Amino acid sequence: MKNIPALKLIILCFLTVLLSCSDDETNEYYTPSVSPVNYNLEAFPYNTLSDYNLFEGDLQNQKPVLGVIPYKPISSLFTDYAKKKRFLWMPENSSANFVSDYEILDFPVGTILVKTFYYNNVLPSNTTKLIETRLLIKKASGWIFADYVWNEDQTEAVLDNEGSTVQVEWLEAGVSKSTNYRIPSESECRTCHKIGNVPFPIGVKPQNLNTAFPYPQEGSVNQLQKLINEGYLNPVDYSNVNTVVDWKDISQPLQLRARSYLDINCAHCHSDDSHCSYRPIRLSFNDTENSDTNLGICVVPDEDVNSSLTHVVSPGRSVRSVLSYRMNSTEESTKMPLIGRNLVDEQAVSLINDWIEGLTQVCE
Repeated sequence: MKNIPALKLIILCFLTVLLSCSDDETNEYYTPSVSPVNYNLEAFPYNTLSDYNLFEGDLQNQKPVLGVIPYKPISSLFTDYAKKKRFLWMPENSSANFVSDYEILDFPVGTILVKTFYYNNVLPSNTTKLIETRLLIKKASGWIFADYVWNEDQTEAVLDNEGSTVQVEWLEAGVSKSTNYRIPSESECRTCHKIGNVPFPIGVKPQNLNTAFPYPQEGSVNQLQKLINEGYLNPVDYSNVNTVVDWKDISQPLQLRARSYLDINCAHCHSDDSHCSYRPIRLSFNDTENSDTNLGICVVPDEDVNSSLTHVVSPGRSVRSVLSYRMNSTEESTKMPLIGRNLVDEQAVSLINDWIEGLTQVCE
């Protein structure tokens, strides 16, 4: 080798390195060690979803790159039957801290929470349609909202915090349904995602994550343990976390299912310093464990919604209960939740009615 001119030797070495790294997909020995997410905190939010490089391959497939971790809360918020894919990402060498069972994890600056809303079996072509991808990004000043609306070709999603509507018709369990799906404005996002006037995430609490998730590589792993394994959560004993249940799981006690439903669908507004804090109920999972009053049981309504309604929850009488009435309404002035749905979640109404009918308390 010493007889090869220096310039040729340099070129040869350069080509050797270049060829060994030129095709990541075909080189089975190449594994990136650093997440390729395009992280520039000062430039957030980007104009398009693809600018973040959160996903590899076709953007619509939502295949996360290294470091982007899928997750799923045990129970989820109803949004006109839309399905959701959720992911989170944190900058290198940063971790979240456990605060309590029922408070969101204390995420580091630079954290990105991702949630894509979509429908399967969309008519007339019976295909999947992605509607929007919402990002919550933690900057040094706090959390910001960035909503990306998907184009008709499903090739890109563009930043739009102004709000809009999309007409969707699809098959749900073989039944044709349609809705004028609402993509929220930034102010609408803030209505639910706030404590005081400070924006916050909702679902990323230990009580909602303390369950197994089927990860592509590892298989079924507890989601909190997965975050610890990834270095995204500082080690903590989560064995005694007071955990919600999947409210659709009929093997669970009815009261526990009802409390879990109310927590994920209603508590973000019906809590202290939240949008509906002036109402006389508190519906977070920890607040309803030992309090009939927080659940609205025998609580007299503070608003005359309908003359036939005697209590927020009237034991044994769902037809007299404000909670059931509001959940079963699509009127803007009476429906609850007030943002995020135009349709009635019939399965949830059935759950809450069954729970109310089974209550035996006697109201004074």
